[in-house]
Amino acid sequence: MSQSAKDKKDDNVIYVSSIDREEIKHFSKDSDHWWDEHGPFAPLHRLNPTRIQFIKKEICNHYGRDFDDFKALKDLKILDIGCGGGLVCEPIARIGANITGIDADSNAINIAINHARDSNLDINYQNGELKDHDKKYDVILALEIIEHVSDINLFIEQCAKHVNPGGLLIISTINRTAKSYALGIIAAEYLLKWVPKGTHSWNKFVKPSKIAREARKHGLYVKTIKGLVFNPLKNEFSLSDKDLSVNYLISLSR
Repeated sequence: MSQSAKDKKDDNVIYVSSIDREEIKHFSKDSDHWWDEHGPFAPLHRLNPTRIQFIKKEICNHYGRDFDDFKALKDLKILDIGCGGGLVCEPIARIGANITGIDADSNAINIAINHARDSNLDINYQNGELKDHDKKYDVILALEIIEHVSDINLFIEQCAKHVNPGGLLIISTINRTAKSYALGIIAAEYLLKWVPKGTHSWNKFVKPSKIAREARKHGLYVKTIKGLVFNPLKNEFSLSDKDLSVNYLISLSR
């Protein structure tokens, strides 16, 4: 286990963390721009409508909710891990969920709190990490976060511990393929400059099979996998049943 995966709190006890401190430092420098649709988080703004569509549909199908209900997620307890400035928390809160967002970046949490207040939304934001959290949830969201942690297996284990029996874990991430290296790093970071250089490491990209394998160890099984495919002509993402070669979403249930 790398040193970045350990937080030493006293001389005798090692508390295990899946957070990569260098990753937090990298994102923290841009925290003021979370809600800038043309800034360093622009790709997440493009992804968001499709992510929310997938999340809402999976939750409604799983819990027998009406997708067209304005408050379809009412009373469900949802946790968004690595919530950043709240790009997912806010739309999920608007459709009725009791949502909590946690992030190790205190700057991002401050941005999220202020934006939710200005939007008159009641969202529980916390600066911290999952290992220090003691609650369980009906749904856990881990979106564009697993490719930034120091220990993927540990992260999935920690997520599983916080999912209620019968609950859902929804992960969005980047596949580990030659195409994802070409598009997710070379094109996105160096040619198109959609995101700052160094945002991603191909070695941290994760195949769906690895997520499924690790999740099974902790009683979570794959329900749905969809690709997220970018259309440059429309400048938007759409869901795909077949193309998982770059971005994808996976839902797992107990």
